Amino acid sequence: MKVGIVGASGYSGEVLVKLLLGHPKVTLAAVTSRTHAGKNLAAVIPAVRGIDRGLKFVDSDPAALAASDIDLFFLALPHGAAATYAKVLVPAGKRVIDLSADFRIADLAVYQKYYGEHHAPELLPGARFVLPELTPPAWKQEAKLVAAPGCYPTSILVPLVPLLRAGIVTREHIVVNSYSGVSGAGKKAEEMYLYVERAESVKAYGLTKHRHLAEIEEQLAVHTGGKTIIQFNPHLAPMRRGIATTITVPATPGGTIEQAYAAWRGAYAGRPFVHVLPTGETPDTAHVVGTNRIDISAVYDARTGNFILTSAEDNLVKGASGQAIQLMNLWCGFDETAGLV
Repeated sequence: MKVGIVGASGYSGEVLVKLLLGHPKVTLAAVTSRTHAGKNLAAVIPAVRGIDRGLKFVDSDPAALAASDIDLFFLALPHGAAATYAKVLVPAGKRVIDLSADFRIADLAVYQKYYGEHHAPELLPGARFVLPELTPPAWKQEAKLVAAPGCYPTSILVPLVPLLRAGIVTREHIVVNSYSGVSGAGKKAEEMYLYVERAESVKAYGLTKHRHLAEIEEQLAVHTGGKTIIQFNPHLAPMRRGIATTITVPATPGGTIEQAYAAWRGAYAGRPFVHVLPTGETPDTAHVVGTNRIDISAVYDARTGNFILTSAEDNLVKGASGQAIQLMNLWCGFDETAGLV
């Protein structure tokens, strides 16, 4: 199967390139970039020297891509830009997996509140937000367009949803602190992201209205059947990649750590990319970077009556490109782990 990447020179695009070049079931047939059009792929992404198959960047022309023989496109673009490609590719019969926020939020008014104008609202009814381990499999037949989850939402929804579903934790007073590597901000030259600004420094940002909050709370309602409001506190950490998340959530009366782990094992049995760690062992970003895995664990604090849930993932793999490939594998009938570790 032939696949293409629109926006292949950003951080998520680069990871997609590396993973798809080694994928056993697909051929990477097109990589696009308006900035690098005409350049050899290996000249822009030197890490793929010798395995780049002679690919060159082509211009990001939606009509030309829609007329090509490529079966599936990954959109590794900023929000807003992705919709302008999807509105041409999807009607042309192409499968599209979007890594931006453009199709993650089903409620148009909520999207507009957090992101502004939507450039392809007509596609929202046919789009499906899919977190592979949580979304019922009917999406594989229903979807015309798949929205890959954000990095922060993945790190929060995976540990939290099964416990809410099981009634082991409350919906009130949930506090989430997440720490992301600088690559989560994308490839851009701004003073805030310079090495001398970020080294030896941790900084909270986006407090009370981070854009991922809309996605998180909408999906908590979808997957647990009730409105859930969280206090989300994202931080920028002095590392290149990875996300560590800590969730403090009150236990319901009678809720035990054994029940929490049983809920996780029931939800994620047979799912290759969710690893439930033993009680007392907390996840470490160093152990998941470069993988499509999310590690989770929990402890119960009898003094406060809270569970403390922790997770770690690579924001560019399970939080973006790896999860997008996992979605492709499931959508196209490949082994879920094909091309991934």
